[in-house]
Amino acid sequence: MKEKEPTKGFHLRMEEIIADNASRGLVGENAPRLLLHSCCAPCSSSVITVLASFFRITVFYYNPNIDEQAEYSKRAREQERLISQMPTPLPVSFLEGEYRPEEFAALAKNHEHDKEGGARCGLCYELRLEKTAKTAREGKFDFFTSTLSVSPLKDAGRINAIGSALEKKYGVRWLWSDFKKKDGYRRSVELSKEYGLYRQNYCGCSYSRRESDRELT
Repeated sequence: MKEKEPTKGFHLRMEEIIADNASRGLVGENAPRLLLHSCCAPCSSSVITVLASFFRITVFYYNPNIDEQAEYSKRAREQERLISQMPTPLPVSFLEGEYRPEEFAALAKNHEHDKEGGARCGLCYELRLEKTAKTAREGKFDFFTSTLSVSPLKDAGRINAIGSALEKKYGVRWLWSDFKKKDGYRRSVELSKEYGLYRQNYCGCSYSRRESDRELT
């Protein structure tokens, strides 16, 4: 997928979309429905606080890159717990995708030796975001986006380029964003401590776990 977009700030684009929705009376019970792909509870925490005043959010937990069923389930349950415990201006619901690790394994073939942040990671973003876009279209959501950009290790430009392309393909609006902006990542760390969230030390796949293990030795 094409991965170059104009340089206008992604966070500013999001704020402009929110302001436009408000100017058209799309607030409260009339707020747009947003399908928010989430990689984990910690990353979603600050993102939800940013968006839950302006969208009726469904958190979509879909991460076939996670290398073990137990890890997948542990992160999913933490996501549900956070949603149940964290107060929000508008209700937030939860949708869990199927655990299909073979989908990630197929796209990672021949990319086993890519560096973290390289081509394999881009393919992983595409896999998860495309499933989110399809699900958003099927569920008649107004917008879709992802928590991925809250991480300092994730390329917001690449994520937004993929989302923009999928908007054209599936006809559901992509919510431009760079959730690490305005101390978004720092706030996610604070909220994780406040709610006692499980914070994993690797992205999810076996490759990122190996990289994390090497850094710890």
